[in-house]
Amino acid sequence: MAPTPTNFAAWQLGPKQRFQVGEAPYPTPGPDEIVIKNGAVAINPIDWILQDQGTSMSFGWIKYPFIFGSDVSGTVMQVGNTVTRFSPGDRVMGQAHSVDKKINKAAYGAFQSYIVLLERNTAPIPDSMPFETAAVMPLTLATASAGLFEKDQLGLEYPHLDKKPTGRTVLIWGGSTSVGCNAIQLAVAAGYEVITTASPKNFALMKSLGASEVFDYKDITTPSKITKAMEGRISAGAIAIGENSAFRCLDILGSCKGDKHIAMATFPIPSQPKRFATLQILYSFITSMISITVRSKLGGMKTSFIWGSIAHSPVADAVYTKFLPGALASGRFQAAPEALVVGEGLDAIQEAMDLQKKGVSAKKIVVKL
Repeated sequence: MAPTPTNFAAWQLGPKQRFQVGEAPYPTPGPDEIVIKNGAVAINPIDWILQDQGTSMSFGWIKYPFIFGSDVSGTVMQVGNTVTRFSPGDRVMGQAHSVDKKINKAAYGAFQSYIVLLERNTAPIPDSMPFETAAVMPLTLATASAGLFEKDQLGLEYPHLDKKPTGRTVLIWGGSTSVGCNAIQLAVAAGYEVITTASPKNFALMKSLGASEVFDYKDITTPSKITKAMEGRISAGAIAIGENSAFRCLDILGSCKGDKHIAMATFPIPSQPKRFATLQILYSFITSMISITVRSKLGGMKTSFIWGSIAHSPVADAVYTKFLPGALASGRFQAAPEALVVGEGLDAIQEAMDLQKKGVSAKKIVVKL
């Protein structure tokens, strides 16, 4: 029998502390789980937010020391006894779920050499796709999938390789974000036309992902322009991504025909809080939510927040099992946005977090392992 590999992780030893690399237990898969050797991890805004702000307000069940991180790609090492889709040696990408309340175990955190993944939240990747490219997808793919397809969100039809047009249009405000890039492709694959926003330098990218029309998100006339573009179209709802995105979608959907549900992927808080950050965030959130609630009710609209996971949902099977493997293999689904590789090894993850915190456009920060 081969010796058990030595595992290492970027541990967070306590709230608001920076990572320290050290040994971690080598994980064992449950019946419906797999263990992979990580080839790359990607960084999301939630990663540095949890590190900077702590977990007491939104993830109070987490006990330190802990291993965070959501986006991984790598090679299958072991499979559980009920796993049928994967074998050792397969190249995969998947969402890590250490912060999930039902899981809540460091062994499921992305920032380590070997990790446990749920089979239902994992997909094979083509041999031609680098691990660094594949790692950009999992969390934002899941967030987009939840917003589009969960019954308590937009509740759209599932994506399919040969889907017929539904005759309805989805508005995705913030198309060049990581969530937006995935939402555009998923909505188009589900048979919906997409109107989106981005900066002009990213218009070509939005079109390549399948968007029918793209508008400049900084242009103050964009809401009125999109409202005009929606005349004669039937709304299937909106995904709101980015600061003030919910308000822009409220401006537009109030005049549209069809579904007026806005699924919000971004909390209405300042993107760069400074002094008295906690009080500023809390005040901004409360006042913004009051305004959003009042405006949505007066305009006959509905709003909801997207939880970035489909770990315990039938949407996972629809996306990860039935759609994504064939879509990636055929080139019908792009791993987007582009990976920006900033380092190699677990020691590089903290630097990558610091860089992500400063903001990037139409790229996702990745660390090679």
